[in-house]
Amino acid sequence: MTPFEIFFDLVFVFALTRIMALIGPEPTPTTMGQGLILLMLLWFAWSSYTWLGNQTRAEVGVVRGGFLVAMAALFVAALAMPEAWTPGSGLDGPLLVALAYVLLRVIHLALYHWAAAGVPGLRARIRFFAAVSVAGWVPLLVGALLSGAAHAVLWVVAFVVEIGGQRLSYARRGTWPLRSASHFTERHGLVLIIALGESVVAAGVGAASAVTTPPVLGVALVGFAVTVSLWWLYFDHAGPAAARVLAAAPADRRDHIAADAYSQTHLLLITAVIYLALGIEQVLAHVAGTHGGDGHAGEATLSWSASVALYGGAALYLGGRLLFLRLTGQPVPPAQPAVAVLTLVLLPLGVLLPPAAALGVLALLLLTAVVVERRSGRRRTATGSAPS
Repeated sequence: MTPFEIFFDLVFVFALTRIMALIGPEPTPTTMGQGLILLMLLWFAWSSYTWLGNQTRAEVGVVRGGFLVAMAALFVAALAMPEAWTPGSGLDGPLLVALAYVLLRVIHLALYHWAAAGVPGLRARIRFFAAVSVAGWVPLLVGALLSGAAHAVLWVVAFVVEIGGQRLSYARRGTWPLRSASHFTERHGLVLIIALGESVVAAGVGAASAVTTPPVLGVALVGFAVTVSLWWLYFDHAGPAAARVLAAAPADRRDHIAADAYSQTHLLLITAVIYLALGIEQVLAHVAGTHGGDGHAGEATLSWSASVALYGGAALYLGGRLLFLRLTGQPVPPAQPAVAVLTLVLLPLGVLLPPAAALGVLALLLLTAVVVERRSGRRRTATGSAPS
């Protein structure tokens, strides 16, 4: 992985922060759904460039030029994302996001086709993928010209068509070559860990100037424990073991593992981290007394939307991680699914308990998941059943 690719990833992460700005300081079901649709499209574009960077060097020659134009398009899309659903002053926000996305995809497909020279059958698969993608851009552009439910539905259709084209291209004869498993896993791990950093940033945003008061500082540390737990559940064992599995997989299976476990399942993990960061921000805003600007701390509970972001985000992360383990052939400790289900079942606690208590309960659940993982890891090591 090169510094140039890290630079590209940072622009992607900037877009994630703009999605959080769209969802707003007080999430609603509508803004959370709108943010999710944008996140799906954004992730699909980033994932496509990760495959391209694995096929050819991103920082050399014509590819570097194409990446720079793509980065500019991604930057423009990120800037416009808070206006992606309601046009404001100046250029039309929804259309600007749609056109920037189309430009991102056009550059990717053109560069991938150029880089595929000499790989038997790859250019034919890319052309097939491109034809399906163009069909997906039609509802994306039409949706940008509409409003309300029609806008949202057409953008979802655009994403489904793009994903469908990707899956159909995998079903065609041959494989999508993955030249470096370590490069591929490092890119996904880096983006996930930067996204986890958003949870830390969210703590500072929610606490604002009240961060030095003992109650706020204490709750911020609980939020930090939540982020550490998420990091531990992926990077302590699951991520490194999956990287070894991918590296050892035969060529005719490697692209399927990469597509399922990384290109698609990591979307669940990134979405979960973003929602959880929003939930932590809401908790700290309540404790600090900055929520709604009323200046009174501890008097309100979280809204249902904030509770869904907090507990639902954690449950999605745990569920996505279980799917990641399964797709990479790793054993799933029996207690881990129970913890994920329990996290989802306890979602109403977010609106029943004081925000600080709701965050504390979630932290205990995630720490339990870490303890279960550590114990199961020691048992696997003792019996010699850990993935090689």
